[in-house]
Amino acid sequence: MLIDNNKLQEECGVFGIFDNDGFDCARITYAALFAMQHRGQESCGIAVNQDTHIDCYKNHGLVHEVFNDYVLSQLKGRMAIGHVKYSPKGETGAPNAQPLVSRYIKGQMAFAMNGCLSNYLELKHELELAGAVFQTTTDAEIVMHLLARERLKTGRTETALANVMKMLRGSYSIVIMSPKKLIACRDIMGMRPLSIGKIENSYVVASETCAFDTIRADFVRDVAPGEIVIFDKKNGVRTIADNCMDRKKCKMCIFEYIYFARSDSVIEGMSVHEARKLTGKILAQTNPVDADLVIGVPDSGIDAAIGYAQESGIPYGKGLVINRYVGRTFIQPTQEERLTAVRLKINVLKDTVKGKRIVMVDDSIVRGTTCAKLVDMLKEAGAKEVHMRISSPPFTWPCYFGTDVPDKENLLACQHTVEEIRDMIGADSLVYFPVERLNEIVPDINCGFCDGCFTGVYPYFHD
Repeated sequence: MLIDNNKLQEECGVFGIFDNDGFDCARITYAALFAMQHRGQESCGIAVNQDTHIDCYKNHGLVHEVFNDYVLSQLKGRMAIGHVKYSPKGETGAPNAQPLVSRYIKGQMAFAMNGCLSNYLELKHELELAGAVFQTTTDAEIVMHLLARERLKTGRTETALANVMKMLRGSYSIVIMSPKKLIACRDIMGMRPLSIGKIENSYVVASETCAFDTIRADFVRDVAPGEIVIFDKKNGVRTIADNCMDRKKCKMCIFEYIYFARSDSVIEGMSVHEARKLTGKILAQTNPVDADLVIGVPDSGIDAAIGYAQESGIPYGKGLVINRYVGRTFIQPTQEERLTAVRLKINVLKDTVKGKRIVMVDDSIVRGTTCAKLVDMLKEAGAKEVHMRISSPPFTWPCYFGTDVPDKENLLACQHTVEEIRDMIGADSLVYFPVERLNEIVPDINCGFCDGCFTGVYPYFHD
């Protein structure tokens, strides 16, 4: 998935493996991170544990850019964790690449986290007053400090982690390597996904199940919200459920289904592909339009477009082609160069759209500039009409849990009406997904969900 500064940016992705079969842990981790590249394209890293010694390699860039055969051949160990990172505003920079590796009184520890703490500043201030020194600006380092401090009071890392989790407010999935254990946990609200898989007698954990398909692991189950899972040689697999709560009170981020996750993943029992098709189906039910062709904006708009076409009876077609070899970022100082950047990333199949009334389905509108360019390109290619259908409700609230939704003053839907936005992007009609029907796109989900960026009702703040 290509980074577009006018769209939402991805979450991070985490992976861990505890090997009981003699696998090459670094290469398995590499393959899993490659499968989850869509969750973070700024940096990546792998840490391995060989006989209680932890080595780590990480850098800026995509997985295939950072790692090569020589680097992977040097990373030997019977445990490994990995991370792909997208950095929210203020978290860029080489030191912020993960996994983080530290030495403290109990030995080495490697740490990788997907998520965001809403009480980050409060916890950081408390640690600074106690003399803590920070090397990064990540939430992960805050949790590492708390964990190291708490570990001095307890006999086990997992017990210390259970205590630390009571201090945290926010979304997170975490994997940790201590000298002898692989530990994974998920926030008590279950806002970020984390699943357990198995390859022969070895165990893996990942942010998304699509990683399991890549490494031929069998899905075992989701980590429960608030659960800590421990893998070690002595005890095999153990769990701590002290922080678990009623799953129906948990709040999985609804945008995992709409945008973040890969469509072939299954989260909390619900297929992401089917959830996105349902958004398109409901859009077709609520606001039908006379048209000749339905197209989707690659990639996450495609599944919703298929659902729209199936429900409406309007044929689905490929109207936009994405160039997957465009670089991850663009310097775009002028309007003309910004337009060129979009044309480099996406092109229109002129013969498909010429003379037709088009329904174009996309997952969201943040600032509206990309939508406007695509509408203009379609009409330039000869489309008679372009009707925009958005598979999420309007963003009217910021997110405090890791999704890069801007402040309200930078959200288009907070400043303009739907009709004004339609005029701004040049579409013949514009319809957003109805917020009151969000629950219908995840009928099989095993827990509740968070829709704070659409409603202003947030976990932790509105309990």
